[in-house]
Amino acid sequence: MTRYIVRRLLQAIPLLLVISLILFVLMQNATDPLATMGGRTPTRPEDRARLTRQLGLDKPVYIQYLYWLIGNDWTKVDLDGDGTAETQGKRLGVLRGDFGTSIVQTGRPVTTVIFERLPNTLILMLTAEFVIVLGALLVGIFSALRQYSLFDNILTGILFIGYSMPIFFVALSTMYIFSINFQRWGLPHLPTVGMFDPKVGKTTGQIILHMILPVFSIAFISFAAYSRYIRSTMLEVLGQDYIRTARSKGLPKREITFIHALKNASLPIVTIVGLDLPLLLGGAVVTERIFAWPGMGRLFIDGIDRGDTPVVMGILMLIAVSVVIFQIITDIVYAWLDPRIRFD
Repeated sequence: MTRYIVRRLLQAIPLLLVISLILFVLMQNATDPLATMGGRTPTRPEDRARLTRQLGLDKPVYIQYLYWLIGNDWTKVDLDGDGTAETQGKRLGVLRGDFGTSIVQTGRPVTTVIFERLPNTLILMLTAEFVIVLGALLVGIFSALRQYSLFDNILTGILFIGYSMPIFFVALSTMYIFSINFQRWGLPHLPTVGMFDPKVGKTTGQIILHMILPVFSIAFISFAAYSRYIRSTMLEVLGQDYIRTARSKGLPKREITFIHALKNASLPIVTIVGLDLPLLLGGAVVTERIFAWPGMGRLFIDGIDRGDTPVVMGILMLIAVSVVIFQIITDIVYAWLDPRIRFD
């Protein structure tokens, strides 16, 4: 197992380099950070030229990528525009843990900006994922055990409707019903924006209260997909010969369902969860925007809008590294669930 993990990590190095190069080139060609630095006032030509030199944007793309990757402290740069490189570079590069400084939030390290938002995203997204997986397991198993029953048919219709709804429609509908209308009817209503009420403060109760609508919006659509997938895999496993053998031996139904059937049916589900977990770090872009949740998704959109390449690259590379790590973890869980799988 150790050799397998080391081999996978070594294989991931060139992959991550290629991903970073593609993302960097796309960001450099798709955004103009200097266009938004002056706010509503257009940046003056002389200021634009000075900022271009200071940010290193006057260099070719491959030089900018090289500086982003390994730093520029080994060379000198021309900051005053006199044509002579006399100032020692200060960047250490991503390989040494320096993701640069935010262009929008001047002077702030990218790692600081990201890790300020990351806990907010994890609170929201991990809660939503827990609700999705737990609810989908219960509903999917129950539906599989009562295939084509009235409950199964009604639930299938509701889930298909839920799965076809866009996330912004679910989010805005929940805001309209549980906040605006409930307040109009004199009922206890839910907050719609932010993580807490500034008048009360950032308490646990406030965070939970403000999480209800965003978590419901995120979980609603994914819950429909997960539960149908679990139902399908459970039906496939319940039809296997070893399940019929277990029934013929008189084993309790609960033991057959949750020990023999669920363990084998969970293998494909592990793959889905393993793919979803690293993407949670990117946040829920639409949901965080609608509910003004200060997380990674909102930070990513703001970075794209304002051409903050260092922050956007930091978020994307965090997700890319997480995908590699979680795929290795998924393979390990596979081997634990299925003794037939061996990596050595």
